[in-house]
Amino acid sequence: MNGKGKYILVAIGLIILGLMVWYFSNIVAYILISVVLSFIGRPVVDFLNKVKIKRWTCPPALSAGITLILLWFVMVMFFRTFIPMIAAQAEELSTIDVNAAAQSLEEPIKNLETLIAKYSAEGDDFNLKAVVIDNLTSFVKISDVSSIFGSLAGTLGNIFIALFSISFITFFFLKDSSLFTSGVVVMVPSKHEEGVRHVLDSIKNLLMRYFVGLFFEVILVGFLVTVGLSIVGLPFGTAVVIGLFAGMMNVIPYIGPIIGATFGMIIGIATNIHADFYTEILPLLGYMALVFACVQIIDNILFQPLIYSNSVNAHPLEIFIVIIMAGSLAGIIGMMLAIPFYTILRVIAKEFFNQYRFVKKLTQNI
Repeated sequence: MNGKGKYILVAIGLIILGLMVWYFSNIVAYILISVVLSFIGRPVVDFLNKVKIKRWTCPPALSAGITLILLWFVMVMFFRTFIPMIAAQAEELSTIDVNAAAQSLEEPIKNLETLIAKYSAEGDDFNLKAVVIDNLTSFVKISDVSSIFGSLAGTLGNIFIALFSISFITFFFLKDSSLFTSGVVVMVPSKHEEGVRHVLDSIKNLLMRYFVGLFFEVILVGFLVTVGLSIVGLPFGTAVVIGLFAGMMNVIPYIGPIIGATFGMIIGIATNIHADFYTEILPLLGYMALVFACVQIIDNILFQPLIYSNSVNAHPLEIFIVIIMAGSLAGIIGMMLAIPFYTILRVIAKEFFNQYRFVKKLTQNI
């Protein structure tokens, strides 16, 4: 078969593969989630496999089972601890009288409105109070607990299927670390088998370090935000909810911390809406901004270099450019997936296209 025929077959194969991934997107999502969970649980499995009591060693199936139970135990404890706090906070927010809140903020709103109107294209027609009321109304509606849990109740069946499927797949990925590799290798020609195995092993090691590091970063950022906000005077339950959200948003590079801080500021205003703006709310917002800034400095200096640079062995400027490009193409989801996807591309490029100087320079640290 000539060169053109091979390229045509490869293109057809990729199109068919893409269609299958799209059609079975739920199953693909279960597998990918299971792969990530197996990365997080792999250190525990490796530790258990090394346990030796006299002549007895822990079987791989038992190690995988214990690790899977630990993973679900952590998740159940997480939801059992934090969901009631989130529900209580949402219930409190849903009782806010939006018009009364806007009335209590009328003086600072007027001052800000005057400043904005001076530079706004709308001029004196700009109505900041109406904007505040509309946004507060939308925010309070989002926090309506009954509607949230009502919608969740309708999807319990799908959730159960997803949890069972992910648990089943994760168990076998934990039990046999080469299972995913073997499943991919059978789909490639035998002459490329060694190269593909090497690529998958490199990807697995890099992504395992990345996801484990990311998991601990979320916990540490959330913990620091919670402690800091508790110190500056927010109720512990409120501080926990904001810290939890800030930690999860921190997964989104660069703009995630801004989203988390903005959410925290809104909660801070909403929970102290009847206090005097200049003597109580404004100083509180300043302290909260200081907490978020300090946590971000610690994250940028200590956590992120260990995760984003060392875990995937890429220059910080390189990572920044990749994240911005991914955000332009696919928004927030693209930014979240940019680093893992770029890592996979670099490993593949090094294995199969290392004859090019550009690729050699880009992948020299892998």
